[in-house]
Amino acid sequence: MNGLHDMGGQQVYGPVKPEENEPVFHEEWEGRALALTLAMGAYGRWNIDRSRFARECLPPLVQVSQSYYARWVAGLVDLMRDHELFDEADPDRFSPDVTTPDRSQIARLLGTGGPSLRDSDRMPAFNLGDRVSTIIQNPQGHTRLPIYARGKTGEVVLYHGTHVFADQSASDRAAPPQPLYSVRFTARELWGKDANAKDTVTLDLWEPHLVSARD
Repeated sequence: MNGLHDMGGQQVYGPVKPEENEPVFHEEWEGRALALTLAMGAYGRWNIDRSRFARECLPPLVQVSQSYYARWVAGLVDLMRDHELFDEADPDRFSPDVTTPDRSQIARLLGTGGPSLRDSDRMPAFNLGDRVSTIIQNPQGHTRLPIYARGKTGEVVLYHGTHVFADQSASDRAAPPQPLYSVRFTARELWGKDANAKDTVTLDLWEPHLVSARD
């Protein structure tokens, strides 16, 4: 999806200014927002890619006016509404049908995550050292190919095996796993002659994002 959330590599809002000694949570409610997101994920009604897409679909005004975890809550509310997990007319009415993780399970869940590696007999189309170009697309759905890297050429530097294809997984569609690569781009390829000639950026991209540079 194209939208205001895709700010990576752009100058629109100026440089990122890291917060010195930044706390894990700035407010107590932010920790609760993370806990709610984990608890609702246990219901199995959506996956992590669909959860990310819900936040991407928030209106631009929400994207720029609300904090990080406020957007998490807004996206979670939309997911719960779409899956009829609560009634807006009676928000206190909620009937869980699974057991949500308790405090003792949270650390394990965060530590292990949800691995996306999948077994497959599919052979990769590209080898280490191959020159590849990213496709130019204007998708309506979720994509892990950022705007600034579309239509650019780089080099395959690592092959990760076959993984869940996030672009399709975000729409809840079952799809075969796709080969996943690390592709290295020069900064000047991405941003032009004003970029530092010594800088590079490496992106993890799936095979459907790529074509041979020879093509």
